[in-house]
Amino acid sequence: MSMDLTRREIELGHLQVKPKNRARKLLAKIRKNGLIMSGLLMVLGFAVVALILPTFVPYSPFATDYTVALKPPSLSHLLGTDNLGRDVFSRVVWGARESLASGLLIVALAFVIGVPLGLISGFYGGWTDEIMMRVVDTWLAFPGLVLTMALTFIMGPSFINASLAVAVIMAPQFIRITRGQVLSIRDREFVHAARSHGVRTWRILLRHILPNASTSLTVACNLNMGHAIMVVASLSYLGLGTPPPFPSWGEMLQSGTTFLTMAPWISFAPGLAIFLLVLAFTLLGEGIRDEFDPHSKVKSG
Repeated sequence: MSMDLTRREIELGHLQVKPKNRARKLLAKIRKNGLIMSGLLMVLGFAVVALILPTFVPYSPFATDYTVALKPPSLSHLLGTDNLGRDVFSRVVWGARESLASGLLIVALAFVIGVPLGLISGFYGGWTDEIMMRVVDTWLAFPGLVLTMALTFIMGPSFINASLAVAVIMAPQFIRITRGQVLSIRDREFVHAARSHGVRTWRILLRHILPNASTSLTVACNLNMGHAIMVVASLSYLGLGTPPPFPSWGEMLQSGTTFLTMAPWISFAPGLAIFLLVLAFTLLGEGIRDEFDPHSKVKSG
């Protein structure tokens, strides 16, 4: 009886591993991978900056003081001041909240929209897959940034509207990635075994197929986080993102271009922050793909 149960669990893709042993092996792999560790430490650093540091900044990001306008970096103003006398360091720290929040919101929305559609398209195939892929191809035929700008302009510039617009444009990527994973998994033995045992379709998708596609989706989430932050910063630069006076890295970058020759620190600080945060998620995503995706190992080998 126990042998039959074990065999059945293997056929259904439920070979059990002790959670403690699994967690230890996972942590050991993460510690050995330099890309994952570098990206993870950088992301955690930005998370600390966004969640904790705003409480301790010396100046309000909204306070103006024309007597210290365009002052270079000093002990009193670590990253200098802008044309309105606002402390650049305080605004960059507060802007980290907007960038991280927008990235998380966009990826979460794109994931929620794209993954279920990708599961349905890949699993059922036929005319369902054909229609959905033609819609996705049409969706992707439009230049992403231009379409995002158009949607944001129609809905009005704001943090929520910009995030929704970027999520809508990003969702097709999750549809295609999920569909590709489903096509490579749906004909495996444990899926056929689950079907033969009368397991419902939604249960097969959630308990058998989706977990096996988790590595590729995790990589996609990390890489798209960086892309989402870049697009939101671009929208803010064009005046279609979070409206002033709330600090946004893209808006800070744009406002500093006028004073680039006399006060380059106004644009340099938010520009460097954008670069480092995007780099962090890129390193994290690439590290996860190199370590846990068997297809990338085969290609590299």
